[in-house]
Amino acid sequence: MTILEDLWYGNINPHETFLIQNRQFKHLLSLMGKSRDKLTDTFTNQQKELLEKYDDAVNEIHSLTEQSAFQYGFSLGVRLVTESVSTQLAT
Repeated sequence: MTILEDLWYGNINPHETFLIQNRQFKHLLSLMGKSRDKLTDTFTNQQKELLEKYDDAVNEIHSLTEQSAFQYGFSLGVRLVTESVSTQLAT
């Protein structure tokens, strides 16, 4: 399978690879989980529902941000390769 096929079929997930290997991310995720559990233990059902809606919106924003960053990075990479090849051909 080619890298383009892997990308198409979703076999390449750079953000997951980064997150799995990043100790700081793991620590912060654990801290967030523990803090969230302590906080929601004091919430009413209505407050928990409101927090869930907030979390959904934050997750959607993060997804859009990651998608935009990926698109920009991919485009920048292609432009760098194009310029590099063009420079090589011109010499």
